[in-house]
Amino acid sequence: MAAKKIVQSLSASAFGRYWNESARPLVSLVFVAPMILVYEGGLFVLGPQALRNGADVWMRRLLESLGFGQYLLLPVLTCGILLGWHHLNRERWRIRWPVLYGMALESIAFGALLLLLARVQSSLLSSAALTAPKSLAISASTSVEQAIAFLGAGIYEELLFRLMLFPAIAMLLKAAGMPRRTSWLTAILLSSLLFAAAHYRLDLMLGNFHLVTSFGDAFAWTSFAFRFVAGVLFATLFLARGFGVAVGAHAMYDLLVWIS
Repeated sequence: MAAKKIVQSLSASAFGRYWNESARPLVSLVFVAPMILVYEGGLFVLGPQALRNGADVWMRRLLESLGFGQYLLLPVLTCGILLGWHHLNRERWRIRWPVLYGMALESIAFGALLLLLARVQSSLLSSAALTAPKSLAISASTSVEQAIAFLGAGIYEELLFRLMLFPAIAMLLKAAGMPRRTSWLTAILLSSLLFAAAHYRLDLMLGNFHLVTSFGDAFAWTSFAFRFVAGVLFATLFLARGFGVAVGAHAMYDLLVWIS
């Protein structure tokens, strides 16, 4: 009996160490670094006409409008945000490398769960089968381009909507007087709505500003509802499991849909 309690205690302790370690920003950076290298390296090899993820396109255009048009600035910015976050948290600068294997398994499991949810929704609504969100830029012409673009979706959509936009919304709501827990919940919902809407072609008048996008899907409530649910899942993963697992689950879902 005593031996069983010791084993249970050790197992709980090991799980707790993995849970905390895998959510650390530095570990997330090391986990997503190979995906960044494959995505950016693949685009460089394929040339200027290669398929780009929409969040990638948007953020590069924003940086260019601010006078920062260097090609590698966006991946460097991604690394800088994670390293700065790690430093502000006063985390130790060491990594337990076996943790990365667990994060890969988590990514596969959550990606498969999201794929299952897509199939269930499709079956319940008796609609056309849902597919992985298309790129917000242009249509893919080769399988290699598709695979590379899906990695980009995992990285830069999570960077934009979870690592940058989600905390910003939560902080603004909290500054406006909303309770902390309510602000985080509201931020999950609002960032997920924006995430879902970003996958569609837009033609909106915002005052004197005409917002038009020539890329994305034609709007459909079924796919919008699924993408909203996916956004909620990714935001929850970001809060509970960190940036790395959220990116991995997003990229893995896209890849699983592509090969299924």
